[in-house]
Amino acid sequence: MYDDMYSKKYILVSSLAAFIILYFVEQGMGVNYIVKTITKIALFTLIPYVYIKFIKKSNIKNLVNFNCLNKKSLKYGFLVGIISFLIILLAYNILASYIDLNSISSELQNKSKITPENFILIGAYITLGNSFLEEVFFRGFIFLNMYKLGYKKLAYIYSSVLFGIYHIAIFKTWFSLGITFLALFGLIAVGFVFNFLDTKSENFINSWVVHILADSAIIFIGFKMFKII
Repeated sequence: MYDDMYSKKYILVSSLAAFIILYFVEQGMGVNYIVKTITKIALFTLIPYVYIKFIKKSNIKNLVNFNCLNKKSLKYGFLVGIISFLIILLAYNILASYIDLNSISSELQNKSKITPENFILIGAYITLGNSFLEEVFFRGFIFLNMYKLGYKKLAYIYSSVLFGIYHIAIFKTWFSLGITFLALFGLIAVGFVFNFLDTKSENFINSWVVHILADSAIIFIGFKMFKII
């Protein structure tokens, strides 16, 4: 029981600390996208590594339970991913008049140094690399570990809420207050769905598949924003 409580405290405290650091880097320091990315990679890999290696005293390979991977378990990820892709594009078309893409584009270029010239490379990283990092951290590290420790309700709520607020902190200046709250609600709901999918396979690969497809829709919108297509 003591080990479980210690594990729970480490997960909660370390993940909250990572969120605070990333929020400060994102909104307070005015650094470019590369610095933000390096900071995120360091936090989202080091914190789970310390947990697996020194608290659970387990093998890093156990972060992904490959024994549970099969076509049946992954079909849910692909199905939900395709639905998510279509929903994001539909939502964009419905709300397009309320979104100032020119303002978002200017902010990205001025603050993060994301330009039409480097957006294709950054888009590829966001779709594959960044989505993997976030799934390792929010689902593999936070949700599944707390779920297995027996804190199931807390695992669902905490990981989903943190996932939602983390993303809102990135683009809080992009939208009106109403759309921001709508986005927050949607992201928290997505977090719950991702968590549920991962209980079916006991790893984060299902949610990563959905995340890739959802991010692909967002990057497609980004292509339109930067007038690449």
